[in-house]
Amino acid sequence: MHLENGLNLQLMPTLTYSMVFPKETRNFSTLSNKPQRFSAVAGQIIFRLKLKMRVWIFFLFCLAGKTLAAPTEEEPVVEEELEVGANPVQVETGEFDEAIEVVEDVIAENPCLNHHCKKGKVCEVDDSNQPMCVCQDPLTCPAPIGDFEHVCGTDNKTYESSCHFFATKCALEGTKKGHKLHLDYIGPCKYITPCIDNELKEFPLRMRDWLKNVLVTLYERDEDNNLLTEKQKLRIKKIYENEKRLQAGDHSLDLLALDFEKNYNMYIFPVHWQFGQLDQHPVDGFLSHTELAPLRAPLIPMEHCTTSFFEQCDADQDKYIALEEWANCFGIKEQDIDKDLVI
Repeated sequence: MHLENGLNLQLMPTLTYSMVFPKETRNFSTLSNKPQRFSAVAGQIIFRLKLKMRVWIFFLFCLAGKTLAAPTEEEPVVEEELEVGANPVQVETGEFDEAIEVVEDVIAENPCLNHHCKKGKVCEVDDSNQPMCVCQDPLTCPAPIGDFEHVCGTDNKTYESSCHFFATKCALEGTKKGHKLHLDYIGPCKYITPCIDNELKEFPLRMRDWLKNVLVTLYERDEDNNLLTEKQKLRIKKIYENEKRLQAGDHSLDLLALDFEKNYNMYIFPVHWQFGQLDQHPVDGFLSHTELAPLRAPLIPMEHCTTSFFEQCDADQDKYIALEEWANCFGIKEQDIDKDLVI
C-alpha cells in the first residue's frame, strides 16, 4: 500500500470511522519535507492537513480517558485479539480486549444478565440454569453500515465487522488456524507496501514528536476533564512551559532529529507515558500483541512501516515488548529508562 496524502503523527483521529479512515488513506511518512520527492503535491498535503487538524486532535482525549477505566482481570493475552469499537483508533481498552471474561457475584433471574463473555461469545443458560459462554454465530452479527466497519485479519481476509471476525475466531478455538488468527488492522485488507530501511528510521522521529505534542495538547485542554493525573500534569507542565519546546507543526526530519538532540529531556516522559497507556492487560511492564492493538491496528492502513517498527522493537523476538525495548526504539538512553515514569 502506497498512500497518497500526508498524515502527521502530531494529529490524532476522531471518534467516527468515516473521519478516521476516509476512502483516500493517508501516510504520515510523506511529511518529511523532501522537496525532491514531494514538491508536486506539497501544497495539497498542507491544505489537507489543516482541514484535518481539529479532527485528529480529538483522539487524544480518548487516548487518555479510555485506558484509565481498563479492567485489571483477564485471561492470558498472548493468543487473544481485539475488538474494534465506535472509535477505531482508541477504543475503550476493556472493549478492545477479547481476553476478559468476568462473572459477577450478583444473582439475577436471568443468570446471563451478569455474566459477561469475551468477544466472539454470547451467554446461554444450560439445563441447570447456569450461564455459559458459547461461540456467537456470525450470522447473528449486525450488518455493517459501510466499508469503514470492515476489519482485516492476519489471514489476509476482510471481515464485515469486528463482530464477524471474533465470532469466526471463536469457532476456530483449539485449532492451529485459530491460534494464529488475529485482527491485523482496521479497514478492508489491502496491499501493504514493504517498508524500506530509510523509512523505518524516519518512523520514530515523527512518533516521538507526536507523543510530546499529544501530552502538551492534553495539558492545555484538561482542566476538569480528568484526562491526566496530577503526577502527569506536573511532568507535562515542565515541557509545556519550556521556551525551547518545538511547537507542533509540519517539520522536516532534520529539524526533528536536531530538536531531539538539543531537547532530549522533553521526550523522555512522553515515551514512558505511551507505554503506560498501552500496558493494561495486565500491567506487567510488557506489551503483548493485544495491548499494542489500540495504537497499531489503526496506523497500519495509513503507515506501512508500523508493523516493521513494532517487530523491530521486540529485540529478543519473544512476542512481548518490554519497557527497555520500547524506550530503546525511541532513542531513550538506558540510564534514563525509569519504571516510575510509567504513571
